[in-house]
Amino acid sequence: MSTDARPELVVITGLSGSGKGTVLKCLEDLGYYAVDNLPIGLIPKFAELTKDSPSIRRAALVVDIRERDGLENFPDLYAKLRRKIATRLIFLEADADTLVRRFSETRRPHPLGSEESVAANVRREQRQMEKTRKLADHIINTSKFNVHELRDLIKDKFQQGPAEEKIRVYITSFGYRHGLPADSDLVFDVRFLPNPNYLPEYKPLTGRDPRVARYIRSFPQTIEFMDRISQLLVYLLPHYIQEGKSYLTISFGCTGGHHRSVMIADEIRKRLSKAGFKVKATHRDLTKPV
Repeated sequence: MSTDARPELVVITGLSGSGKGTVLKCLEDLGYYAVDNLPIGLIPKFAELTKDSPSIRRAALVVDIRERDGLENFPDLYAKLRRKIATRLIFLEADADTLVRRFSETRRPHPLGSEESVAANVRREQRQMEKTRKLADHIINTSKFNVHELRDLIKDKFQQGPAEEKIRVYITSFGYRHGLPADSDLVFDVRFLPNPNYLPEYKPLTGRDPRVARYIRSFPQTIEFMDRISQLLVYLLPHYIQEGKSYLTISFGCTGGHHRSVMIADEIRKRLSKAGFKVKATHRDLTKPV
């Protein structure tokens, strides 16, 4: 590792079960000196070592709810850190249902104990971490990521590369009757397009079926909409990258989330991929009743 690199400290924090360990390990693989659950009182000394040591130029550490009452002191401590060394704060979170499911799958107890339900502990932790969350340079909702996707996201953020590789785009189709996706950054309503659900031969199919896709494409407003939205997104994405955004979630909604939004989401994914961006499409409500 080059010893003339600018010293840097990355603090990883957030909600239990949101992937802090995965992010720490990823940064370690990228050459960061990694420490998990360092007591808050030792962080200033650790920062000094990182700043002055010729062999540790980039370091990462985790601070979380395991500090208990010590978290109250973190905002003041973090302000002091930033005056001494280049410091970035990553806050990881996930939807409450996702966190509860992860604890259930791993059968691990929540750090706040077993006197209350995991769901109650998640809500309590969200409240206790709110002040720290407001300080974050990067807030990442990991609900949509598996372990490999989260590692790729961190690598994109902390490695140099072409601009298009510094943001990941997640496109989601959904049905308005099932509610808006909570993590949407941009939402587009495609209910103005003719609805294949009213045609008996298309009703049991989805927007991924070529026959349905051809029907939706047969209307000039569909083509114009896709052209305009693609152009808008290709224009916007570099600006989001410039602002330091790591990922963007774009949602397309129709009534049930089976036909129009599915076809549009898949098409926009193809167009953005062709433009050089890393894009993944998911269909939230595809298996739900029409």
